Amino acid sequence: MSLIAIRKRSLTVETVFHEGGPPPAVPLKLAAACAVIRNPYAGRYEPDLLPFMAALRSLGTLLAQELVDTLGREQVEVYSKAAIVGVNGEMEHGAVWHEAGGWAMRAVLGEPKAIVPAAKAVAATGYRLMVPLHHIHACYVRSHYNSMEIGIQDAPRPDEILFALVMGTGGRVHARLGGLAKDQVAVHDGQR
Repeated sequence: MSLIAIRKRSLTVETVFHEGGPPPAVPLKLAAACAVIRNPYAGRYEPDLLPFMAALRSLGTLLAQELVDTLGREQVEVYSKAAIVGVNGEMEHGAVWHEAGGWAMRAVLGEPKAIVPAAKAVAATGYRLMVPLHHIHACYVRSHYNSMEIGIQDAPRPDEILFALVMGTGGRVHARLGGLAKDQVAVHDGQR
């Protein structure tokens, strides 16, 4: 039996035209691709989660490619990943997404340099999670610190996990707090 059994998927695109000030030349787009799967280890302790982590790479690739197809690969400037584990699971069941989801985004985006931020929780059905975002090549680009809410009304059920990837086309619309600018990124500015 496959470790990955998808019950449903969602794609959410948020377009920001302004934040009360002048509209940007190009609106900011943030997108979240989610998949709700059966948790193969719900209700029991599994000492070896590495096969699950490896199997999730294909799901990560599916979600990452959907985001790139939606936003345009060359437009993506921020990213993140998240997991919400149903209450019959454990935090480690969501932590498998760090490698699987992060690897998939790096592969699809052409090996960006910054660590992929993340959020995870064990929670009840309908839980919403704020996911941190930052620049794909340098995590110290202050204008690109942002967040996006993810969640699905009927997920995850107790024996499920919701996995999400998030990408966006830029920083905050009216960022004006200084710091490292995206065109000044160099080695050691929050790169791997």
